[in-house]
Amino acid sequence: MRANPSARPCLIEGCDASATVPDESHRFYFRQRREAILVRRYYDLPSLSALAVFEAAARHSSFKLAAQELNVTPGAVSRQIKSVEMELGAPLFLRNGKGVVLTGAGEELFHVLASGFSRASEVIRSIKEGEASNIVAIACSDVFATMWLIPRMPDFWARHPRVFVDHVIWENARNYRRSDVELRVRYGLGSWADETAELLFDDWIYPVCSPDFARQHEGAGIADLVDLPLLSVEWVEPDWLGWDEILLRGGVRAGALRGRRFGKFSIALQAAMADQGLVIGWHRLVGPLIEQGALVRFTDLVIPAPGGYYLTRNSTRKLSDTAMVMRDWIREQARQVRETPCPGGGRPPA
Repeated sequence: MRANPSARPCLIEGCDASATVPDESHRFYFRQRREAILVRRYYDLPSLSALAVFEAAARHSSFKLAAQELNVTPGAVSRQIKSVEMELGAPLFLRNGKGVVLTGAGEELFHVLASGFSRASEVIRSIKEGEASNIVAIACSDVFATMWLIPRMPDFWARHPRVFVDHVIWENARNYRRSDVELRVRYGLGSWADETAELLFDDWIYPVCSPDFARQHEGAGIADLVDLPLLSVEWVEPDWLGWDEILLRGGVRAGALRGRRFGKFSIALQAAMADQGLVIGWHRLVGPLIEQGALVRFTDLVIPAPGGYYLTRNSTRKLSDTAMVMRDWIREQARQVRETPCPGGGRPPA
């Protein structure tokens, strides 16, 4: 039989050196190999195939069972794992007469791979079956996430362990418009273009400071606030109030105010707790810190916030089933908040 003049010796690993294959097969092999190398370079990972072999061997605690699952020989499994160990510079298994046991490094690598493979499997299964994803993205400000949402999330995780929440945290609400964001919690007057909004709860505002700062300025009244260090926040949203408006509503006309300015409310709170001055306290956010004794109210000044906290969504987009689960949970949490007493007595509006 005449040899194909367009063929050349096969360079693919595992082929017989005397075998010949068409040039197109070589081009396909090397193209695939080049793409695999690019993926490895980008993430700085060992061979993805070798990592999959390692995960199977670690899960079974057996090279033989991993080989059966992957339909390869135990020797092939051993070689792939050895290649990972050589690249990492650390052993992943301890070999003994009864089988293999993961080392500390092996345990760490196995847990992160198993978690990643498991989540990828769920997403791929959802795509294949045409079902809604179990991932929901919710956007809110840094202070709302830190002071209100995140402390309540353990209750959500306990009820919905298979729901993955992507927290999109921005002080600037313009960044809430990401295409993957289904739910948003916003402070304001409840009217935003192309958004459907439902009120979660209202709020009240009053000055707060550390207990030590309060003791140092015991006896000070509302009129004395202008002479004390005031911690201001550069709010992005126009509906948030600053010290000028707070003092005006308290009947105090202020000129140049003493104090410092911060880009985030959470940082201003830290400064207040460190005895550095007074910060505007939003009751729904700082209430837990007051209960813990980290902050105290200063003077009897308290005013209703002009806006409220709203749960919003895109008016032209139907919520996924997962987003509706998150929406219903937030509604429940908000109902509990609305039952708490107002700072000045009474109950908040429904």
